[in-house]
Amino acid sequence: MQCAVLGSPIAHSLSPAMHRAAYAELGLDWTYEAVELDEDGLEVFLSSLGDDVRGFSVTAPLKRRVAALVPEASELVGRLGVANTILVEDTGLRSDNTDVPGAVAALRERGVEQARSARILGGGATAASMAYAVASIGAERVEFVVREPSRATEAANAAKAAGLAVTIHTIDEPLIDKLDLLISTVPGEVVGSRSHELVDSSRAVFDVVYDPWPTPIAKAAEQAGVRVVSGLDLLAHQAALQVELMTGEQVSPQLLRRAALAALSTR
Repeated sequence: MQCAVLGSPIAHSLSPAMHRAAYAELGLDWTYEAVELDEDGLEVFLSSLGDDVRGFSVTAPLKRRVAALVPEASELVGRLGVANTILVEDTGLRSDNTDVPGAVAALRERGVEQARSARILGGGATAASMAYAVASIGAERVEFVVREPSRATEAANAAKAAGLAVTIHTIDEPLIDKLDLLISTVPGEVVGSRSHELVDSSRAVFDVVYDPWPTPIAKAAEQAGVRVVSGLDLLAHQAALQVELMTGEQVSPQLLRRAALAALSTR
């Protein structure tokens, strides 16, 4: 069977290393490739799949487009409007989202069992998924921090659909409240010199970036003795859930994390 990760740019993806490690562990003679694909080419690509294709991981910029394009969706994708997985089934294509449960699992693995409030840097598809994740661990309110407030509209709507009270601030505004959890979905250079200030206003930090690591926020958190969850933690947990959806078999997220680290070490 064939699987792949779809997105653009895609050459940096660690998904092939993780999924291939899973197939080796499970004794499956499956393949997994990285396919460079943008939104314009997605519909044609999905309409011409062979009989031996089982599924796809989906990354930027395709997560919202897949949710809108694939007719059958999980309940989570239907509510969130963001998909990171496509399954090829006998009845057709179905989209799913493992970012949300993967984020919850990553947080809990690092000891973050509960958060009543969260500050999320960024307003894209990943930020929307992170809002759903924090709602799953008890959050009641979320604050989006973005360069331009209009960029957070879709993520804010998703957060409201999850039952969260939402506020939106720009990256230049002063921080007023100390919130339980800081989640960054943006490159380290966006935060710049405010890393320590952002960390000091949080009780735990989750940075979805994994390369380069540590990020400025992760460094500031480590210096302050604040609990840190990494993007590699998220990557491994969401990939393990994808493997289970595609193969019906479970693999350890730790196995996938090791495979990802090995791939990173060669760069």
